[in-house]
Amino acid sequence: MNKGIFIAGGCSFTYGSEMPDRTRNWSYELYENSKPTCGYVNTARPGSGNSGIARRVFQEVSQHRPVDIKGVVVMWTFNSRYDWAMPEHKSLDESRWTSITPWDANLSAEERHNALVGSEAEQEAWKRRQDNIIQTGVKPFANALYRHAANEYHEIYLSWKSIIWLQNLLDKKKIPYMFTLADNSLFYKVFDQHKDQDNLTKALHDEIDFTKWFSFGERMMGFNQWAKLNDYKYATTHPLDQAHQDAVILMMPTFKQITGGRL
Repeated sequence: MNKGIFIAGGCSFTYGSEMPDRTRNWSYELYENSKPTCGYVNTARPGSGNSGIARRVFQEVSQHRPVDIKGVVVMWTFNSRYDWAMPEHKSLDESRWTSITPWDANLSAEERHNALVGSEAEQEAWKRRQDNIIQTGVKPFANALYRHAANEYHEIYLSWKSIIWLQNLLDKKKIPYMFTLADNSLFYKVFDQHKDQDNLTKALHDEIDFTKWFSFGERMMGFNQWAKLNDYKYATTHPLDQAHQDAVILMMPTFKQITGGRL
């Protein structure tokens, strides 16, 4: 009988999008390679932004006693996505929340088309998403958001605030966790660090406990960047099984050190 739970959070790279068996994503491989005696739950959703990732992990954590949560792993994502509470609708996440990405806006139509060329499955998934965001009123809001309000500085602020919030909550509850990332745009713009923009970004950056993080290389390289750099096989926009499996080999020593074998 399983005792306790192991919780994963992230976007499509943690959800397992485009994998033959999406349950074999990096977070499950990490869990299984730990020879667990507890259960596993994956809160990741494709297209999720960092605020949405933190919200979903928090919701799952709140449903368990802290002592029963054996570990939490999170792969943070790109800055440019938003998590928004909309008027309640049955097809939105938890009936109200939705993730909004640049691809939801008309401004990114060409980029989206080029990225999905050659994958009928991904194109069909996007068509379903398109119908949903029109029906729920997300589409015009996304167009207005990315045309008039979205900007990198604000997105960094929201992302880092979400990371610090979840970090502090897990620390308070004494839940072991490891954070990693899909792309280092969370902290860098090419070679420049986001933290150097002003006193606020520096202060926020100083609040992040990087002793609980795993990165795939210099300058906080992310999973997706590492997979591309090492020529792993991709579907359309996501690396496949071998990248996930090899990533876990790299992660395992850090993960064991942080969790202390609680799984």
